[in-house]
Amino acid sequence: MPTGTVRETHFVVGDWQAAGFATGPADRARAEAGVAAAYASAGLKPPERYLWVPSPARGAVAAAVIAGHGEALEAAGLDDLLEQARTDLTDLGDLTAGPSVLTDVRTRPWEAERAAACSEQGPEQWPRTWADTGGLLWDQVQSLVARVRGACGEQATGRSLGARRRRSTREKREAEALLRAATLDAVLGQHDAPWLALFESLGRLDGPLTGLAEVARSAGWWWPYERLVILSERPSELYRDEPGRLHRADGPALAYPDGFALHAWRGMPIPAGFVASLKNLTPDRISSEQNAELRRVMLEIFGYDRYLAETGARPLHRDETGVLWSIELPGDEPVVMVEVVNSTPEPDGTHRTYYLRVPPDTRTARAGVAWTFGVDEADYHPEKQT
Repeated sequence: MPTGTVRETHFVVGDWQAAGFATGPADRARAEAGVAAAYASAGLKPPERYLWVPSPARGAVAAAVIAGHGEALEAAGLDDLLEQARTDLTDLGDLTAGPSVLTDVRTRPWEAERAAACSEQGPEQWPRTWADTGGLLWDQVQSLVARVRGACGEQATGRSLGARRRRSTREKREAEALLRAATLDAVLGQHDAPWLALFESLGRLDGPLTGLAEVARSAGWWWPYERLVILSERPSELYRDEPGRLHRADGPALAYPDGFALHAWRGMPIPAGFVASLKNLTPDRISSEQNAELRRVMLEIFGYDRYLAETGARPLHRDETGVLWSIELPGDEPVVMVEVVNSTPEPDGTHRTYYLRVPPDTRTARAGVAWTFGVDEADYHPEKQT
């Protein structure tokens, strides 16, 4: 059995949720001590140097250079990124990083603790334990990891190289793949929160995972090599909506100190400055937008009710539960909504109207309202309509 005190699950999950979405400068001393502990647990000498970078994107480029992919990145025209990485690595003097020790430091001890915990819990209890701990954080954190990983790769394909240094699609795609692959060689630091929440709830952080947990509480992604460790700062800004999706209208939803950033509206990637460009939005501009995802964002910002009114839309169906509407969009599935009126009055005595998105194959208002409650139309029998 593992040693240590098993804390109440909800406190453990809350602490790791806070760590997973923490912003602000890393606690570098604590992180480096955690790395040294992780190396010691793996039977390795501590790294000789620590290289701090401002974002996972910068770390991925440095890792790609260490892996010998500098020429491929140069062929893709990523001169400025390469210059930054080579400057970072030049500051290390004659030190060579050596091979990656990710398997020793993270993969092997992680798999051993997971296998032991699974065996201890048994096939019936294990899924429930995961659902009550790491499972509560998994979707939100993994969505964030996927976005960061993708954006690290898109440094190669999403950049304007100018007419003088245009590169082939093949070269840029190759560079994108190499940068994404470099992120797979990283320990996720704070974004390992879901699994660390599980392990702590089972009392399994007082052992081989202690050092990994210390880094996760104090820093972002990191790349372990035999003689060198690259450590990334945490985000400087992070904005999410109530369901936990990246969301911000007036700036990046996720930003790191070097300017590496993600822009999102309710979890959907959007270009920088996109929301600000919609001040004079019209129904014609919405319908002419070719990107279906951006068009949905435009609809939400413009307002479904306003769009319906200005386009002269007619309801598909009406009954005692509400009104079913459909917005037909070229090249995309229709946006179908059910209009409902809250039976509970506002403080001023008025009753608020809501437009709820429902599946595009919904045919009656009642079916739409039932779907929002997670039941079939035949099983929807509310005592009081809300």
